[in-house]
Amino acid sequence: MTEATGLSRIYLEPGDLVFSLEQAEIATILGSCIAVVLYSSKHQVGTICHAMLPYNIRPQERPERKDFKYVDSAIHYMVARFDAHRIKRHNLIAKVFGGADVLRAATNVRLKSVGQQNIESALAVLGSYRLRIVASDVGGDRGRKLVFFPHTGQVFLKRLSKSLREI
Repeated sequence: MTEATGLSRIYLEPGDLVFSLEQAEIATILGSCIAVVLYSSKHQVGTICHAMLPYNIRPQERPERKDFKYVDSAIHYMVARFDAHRIKRHNLIAKVFGGADVLRAATNVRLKSVGQQNIESALAVLGSYRLRIVASDVGGDRGRKLVFFPHTGQVFLKRLSKSLREI
């Protein structure tokens, strides 16, 4: 977990999370992974995670370790950080990105993809907190590049070209 200070430029790695009280520019690249943004315009505070898998099946095994690679664990932690700063949940908005089926074209697999499972997990956990989702760009077969500004809540998105091509 990274806490941003000053005007920082941060690259968000898979399995990581940034909670920022300061101005920052946070960039990440998503395929089947999910990025969830939570933001309070009243407090100009934001957070973003880059989660790789839908559910942490062993959340109590090592409670001191933060498993941000899991969508559910990351969102629970993000909400807890706002709680710790006494920012009320009704002041929060959510944005969800990613969950592409980047390998479906290559494998022709009909099972539910990791990307789809990540999307469903994010929506379920955000719904359990009754957080309002104001923007999303999920699914599809293309990755995404995101740039997030936690002090404004702005997210800029660019869809990437297909990663696999038939030659």
